[in-house]
Amino acid sequence: MSQLQSSWETHRQDMAYLPDPDMETVAASTSLPDPAGEFDRNVPRICGVCGDRATGFHFNAMTCEGCKGFFRRSMKRKAMFTCPFNGDCKITKDNRRHCQACRLKRCVDIGMMKEFILTDEEVQRKREMILKRKEEEALKESLKPKLSEEQQKVIDILLEAHHKTYDPTYSDFTKFRPPVRSRSSSRVAARSSSMLTQDFSSEDSTDAFSSDAFSTFPESVEPPMFSNLVLSEENDESSSMNIEFSHLSMLPHLADLVSYSIQKVIGFAKMIPGFRDLTAEDQIALLKSSAIEVIMLRSNQSFTLEDMSWTCGSTDFKYKVSDVTQAGHSMDLLEPLVKFQVGLKKLNLHEEEHVLLMAICILSPDRPGVQDTSLVEAIQDRLSDTLQTYIRCRHPPPGSRLLYAKMIQKLADLRSLNEEHSKQYRCLSFQPEHSMQLTPLVLEVFGNEIS
Repeated sequence: MSQLQSSWETHRQDMAYLPDPDMETVAASTSLPDPAGEFDRNVPRICGVCGDRATGFHFNAMTCEGCKGFFRRSMKRKAMFTCPFNGDCKITKDNRRHCQACRLKRCVDIGMMKEFILTDEEVQRKREMILKRKEEEALKESLKPKLSEEQQKVIDILLEAHHKTYDPTYSDFTKFRPPVRSRSSSRVAARSSSMLTQDFSSEDSTDAFSSDAFSTFPESVEPPMFSNLVLSEENDESSSMNIEFSHLSMLPHLADLVSYSIQKVIGFAKMIPGFRDLTAEDQIALLKSSAIEVIMLRSNQSFTLEDMSWTCGSTDFKYKVSDVTQAGHSMDLLEPLVKFQVGLKKLNLHEEEHVLLMAICILSPDRPGVQDTSLVEAIQDRLSDTLQTYIRCRHPPPGSRLLYAKMIQKLADLRSLNEEHSKQYRCLSFQPEHSMQLTPLVLEVFGNEIS
């Protein structure tokens, strides 16, 4: 018996700290939740005393609020009732007030126990606990970081800019010079590609981005700031070119792809809040320096971890490492590039974080040739603050742990990839038979690099 009493006292103490929406009613009683799986939430529950709609387990039985209150009052008053009839009245919702004796007897019969009723001291403690918990939750909510109206507006603008300049259907790829994959030159590259796939699929890499030629965005936004950004001239020239495909057979197609991607990066940049406040010279300097990095960033959207390729619609536009080697790039760029793409993919960034990262990448005050570094830095700081606040507010753990630091590390890794790309591009462009396959826009952005 003493063991039962000890167990009951422990249970009563636990029950005193259960939160409840109706403080006055619940503080004076003990209501238990439904046993797991015993009741279907969609099926109406019936009071075991009077048949009215039940609200839960009260004092060890399923009852309505009325019978719960009746039992509590009767037990506290130690009431003694007498049935005016024959002692076996049928209690219903309509007549439950007619015979208190039979109603109380019915309460006991279905298992309601007076031991479950809290004392006045326990009621008071429970009220205080509920109030304290509500105050703590209110304080916690008030201290929780929130995106300001201005920060949310910046995110909305960047999302719209990305949606306007990135076509997930990749329908424009059919307008490029067609991809030509050379079997002979792809064998060695394919071996390297398969080794990369094995390496990166087995390691937990934290590095990732895509190659110069892998990314696309719809809606050709024609920026007036560059003198040679005339697509009609590009198309006229490329269609009349007589290309020797024996060596770099994928170069014409990937050159068109990169040219197209540069246009979309420019379109995205022009919609970044604050970008148009910069001088034309600083806009050009930022775009020329960051274009390939943003292309690598954006192409992560099409990168697949299963086979380490960039899948842009049909099989014709599925790009593997071997395809990029046929455009003149070596494994010195492609190996860290794929590793980078894998790591970025594994961060599982929200689209909001992705567009903020691209904007931060473009608005870097330490780019060569930038004059008004303080203004660029101020714009970048606002974007960085917005990203940090977004992560704290919207990105749940454990993914949010050190996420901002990891994203900034990705920008540092991009600089190394940019440097290696520039080195390989220069070797390519020095050869007339290859440079003639590049578009005027690619030559404008990469050919006259600020260094």
